[in-house]
Amino acid sequence: MKKVISAQEVRKLRDAGEEFLLVNTLPTEAFADTKLPGAVNIPQDSADFAAKVEKQAGGKERTVVVYCANMQCDSSTQGAEKLVAAGFTDVYDFEAGAQGWKQAFNEKEGGRKAKEDAPLKR
Repeated sequence: MKKVISAQEVRKLRDAGEEFLLVNTLPTEAFADTKLPGAVNIPQDSADFAAKVEKQAGGKERTVVVYCANMQCDSSTQGAEKLVAAGFTDVYDFEAGAQGWKQAFNEKEGGRKAKEDAPLKR
């Protein structure tokens, strides 16, 4: 079963050093404009999408987070459904995608750790 994850939850996973694969499901030509920190590009419309994700992840048990451009884009949802159907056990759909990440953190690449985002105490 696929689960939905927020930008803040993805960033917490990353900042905590959790082992997960972040997959941009868009066509290769869209990757440069929608790349998030640590993401790999595996287009979900390729015939061997699940096999490529499994190879990159090192197995179907690893946590996989898929995303695309924004809430209106359904590429990540299609990708998540394909992975679940292929037997992946821990799949998250980051539905807000690259646009949601940029809106949440005002960034595309890199960014500060969550604890550094807290307001300064005076």
